[in-house]
Amino acid sequence: MRDARGNLIGLGQIKPQRLLEDEMVRKVMYFARELSDQVRRFKGHTFADLAAFQSLLEQQYKVPPSTGKGNCSYTTFDDSMRVEVKIADQITFGPELQAAKRLVDECLKEWGADSHEMIRSLVNRIFSVEKEGQINRGDLFTLLAIEHSDPRWQSAMEAIRDSIRVIGTKAYLRFRVRDDQGAWSTVTIDLAAA
Repeated sequence: MRDARGNLIGLGQIKPQRLLEDEMVRKVMYFARELSDQVRRFKGHTFADLAAFQSLLEQQYKVPPSTGKGNCSYTTFDDSMRVEVKIADQITFGPELQAAKRLVDECLKEWGADSHEMIRSLVNRIFSVEKEGQINRGDLFTLLAIEHSDPRWQSAMEAIRDSIRVIGTKAYLRFRVRDDQGAWSTVTIDLAAA
């Protein structure tokens, strides 16, 4: 059996628990790959079925083909099951965001240590250095909603808006079922949420 460096190691030299661990990981990975392939095929077939149905509707109503940019829901006749397609913009932030951060920092420094604690906390969460290069988007959009008369603040908010760049879109599928009491629940396919 080969080790991580590619060296050939005799089975008698490997502890039994390491052999069991190796066997268990290989077994789990086999099923994980099979499941991943199955989910990929399911996603492809689902989008193909939805597109075929949408095309049928377009032909029936004599409308031009869809651009595929809108959210849509498909339900069973008894409204007990629903397939939802959500289209979300994928965004990134340009260098204007760093200029905005400097302006916001200037404002907070001048306004005083005790004032605007909520804004300071929000800014710290948005620009956390622990998440290298990652921006907390929800908090960033909350910050954009805060109004202030300081011209630097207004420039900072403009810089944030200018920094937002749509780099593409992604379609998401959600599968929902209604229980006997009428409440919707999601059919979970995501392993992390299962």
